[in-house]
Amino acid sequence: MIKQLETFEIEEVMDIWLKTNITAHSFITEKYWIDNYNVVKEMYIPISTTFVYKEDNRIKAFISIINNLFIGALFVLDDYQGQGIGRKLLEYSKSLYSSLELGVYTENINAVNFYKHCGFVVKTEQPNEDSGFIEYTMCWTSKDNH
Repeated sequence: MIKQLETFEIEEVMDIWLKTNITAHSFITEKYWIDNYNVVKEMYIPISTTFVYKEDNRIKAFISIINNLFIGALFVLDDYQGQGIGRKLLEYSKSLYSSLELGVYTENINAVNFYKHCGFVVKTEQPNEDSGFIEYTMCWTSKDNH
């Protein structure tokens, strides 16, 4: 089931954020993610519209969208990756927004390929302003959006 994040679920979502970032970005130190935990929890989650994928009373994935455009986060717990959950969250978001953008590290090949497979295209390439690692800005626009 996909539904909007409720306040009592923030800790669970942040746990997914931390674990998945550390696993997906082995090229960045674990300390970077730990140091950014509170910034994400206290600044970004509150300004985002966040949807969770919940089954058996457990959040398996979430997507956060800032300013009705920018995907600040899309994370699926390791045990549930490759089951189409991330795609379902993206499709749900595409049904609500006419265009979406995101930043993804170029070294995170699995994520880059996933977004390409879901219809996103690389718009620009630049260093991430916080970590300094190279990232793509990728975009998707609805075909109905003329």
